[in-house]
Amino acid sequence: MSALRDAGMKSKAWPFEEARALLKRYEKKAPEKGYVLFETGYGPSGLPHIGTFGEVARTTMIRRAFEAISDIPTRLICFSDDVDGMRKVPENVPQQEMLRQHMQQPLTTVPDPYGLYDSFGAHNNAMLRRFLDTFGFEYEFISATEFYASGQFDDTLKLATERYDAIMKIMLASLREERQQTYSCFLPIHPETKRVMYVPMKNVDPVNQTITFDDEDGREWTLPVTGGNVKLQWKPDFGARWAALDVDFEMYGKDHSTNTPIYDGICEVLGGRKPNHMSYELFLDDQGQKISKSKGNGLTIDEWLSYASSESLSYFMYQKPKTAKRMHFDVIPRAMDEYHQQLRAYPTQDIDQQVNNPVWHIHKGNPPESKMVVPFSMLLNLASVSGAKDARGLWGFIKRYAPAASPEGNPDLDAAAGYALRYFADRIAPTRVFRLPSDQERGAMLDLRARLVAWEGGLDDEALQSMVFAVGKDHAFEPLRDWFKALYEVLLGASDGPRFGGFIALYGVEETIALLDRGLNGDLVA
Repeated sequence: MSALRDAGMKSKAWPFEEARALLKRYEKKAPEKGYVLFETGYGPSGLPHIGTFGEVARTTMIRRAFEAISDIPTRLICFSDDVDGMRKVPENVPQQEMLRQHMQQPLTTVPDPYGLYDSFGAHNNAMLRRFLDTFGFEYEFISATEFYASGQFDDTLKLATERYDAIMKIMLASLREERQQTYSCFLPIHPETKRVMYVPMKNVDPVNQTITFDDEDGREWTLPVTGGNVKLQWKPDFGARWAALDVDFEMYGKDHSTNTPIYDGICEVLGGRKPNHMSYELFLDDQGQKISKSKGNGLTIDEWLSYASSESLSYFMYQKPKTAKRMHFDVIPRAMDEYHQQLRAYPTQDIDQQVNNPVWHIHKGNPPESKMVVPFSMLLNLASVSGAKDARGLWGFIKRYAPAASPEGNPDLDAAAGYALRYFADRIAPTRVFRLPSDQERGAMLDLRARLVAWEGGLDDEALQSMVFAVGKDHAFEPLRDWFKALYEVLLGASDGPRFGGFIALYGVEETIALLDRGLNGDLVA
């Protein structure tokens, strides 16, 4: 067994734990299809969002962990349920009135309001693929429209007519009595209106594999379940898809977890083997409420990528997927800094430690070297006091602090400087509240100023931190954190901030003296 495989078999990192559970699925014999199949689903009623990213990123992490401990080939399918009927018109697209004329039609028969693709479903599928390709995900795309129409789903649909009663028994047990009266796992697509029909079945014929129903006008129709004439309700579709494709692994949000027995049961009724699955906790906004696309609370992909790298987002997604987490703007700086801390630690670690490091999973076992010689949190504070308008304006300070650094040699730092300026302007500057120092704080700050005037220790951030620390001790701050809080609130307009010694080293001794003068004189409050 290779060192990597051995380390992966012992690792407590959650992707390896899921990968080992998946490997047990085939401990007796390899899969007959010749590979292990991972699947992630997408509802193309709207544009891809941060949850889509998280689902594919986390599934990919498990896939890579599995490949590290097994020689069985893998595939990842992204399945788009584009036969789903359009139940409401998204508010953020053009031609609202035109779209309203196509309500309940499959998304791949609704015209594209942008006029770029054959259908609205095709448009959103293209957006999904572009989205996934931008992040470099390796996947195969399957359209439900093609899956139904091409015959790939036919055998499973025919079997569903034969085992209709068993499927309905599973489904009816989960429904309220009034819903039970009209429910069917089959949704016919009306031959004339092309609408997805939510109607009860008059007959399901397992011999001819047809269904019979009445439409809204009372006309009776009989349709074959094959050839794209019928789709399955979404819960049965989940399990039927697992059976048809022989899916080995799928993850989904906690809101699906109560349906897991339904999905599994239908998969098994239709002759499949239920896959391994993992449910993850949902994200919360700054008020602790569940993030909702319709509410618009929480972060979007574009918002995160305006202020930080995609790798920092992957790092955030890696962290404790089974724990609910706040996903708001204030998590971005920490994610950036912790990601680079892990990158810097990686070369110093042995293989057992490396496979537990998030960056192994983010970068498929081959993480790059971090060139972030200045923490992101420090760049934010530099942005707040420097008056810089672009990254070049910060580089004068950075070069003095780290003479060997350059935009060309430290591209991640150069990008982070731009992110920091944007984040400061949008998220910090509007919320800053400066205050005047108390008498005790004023005395300590005057002492700090005097020591900086006499300072001959250069830009050694550790020595500067020790000196700032000593000032707080000498002026009897208890707890000492109150001294640093005072510096942040008086000089930076915030209650939290960087290691102040590092801030002085980056911003400069003379510049910090001038900043202290402004804070002591009340200029910052004004």
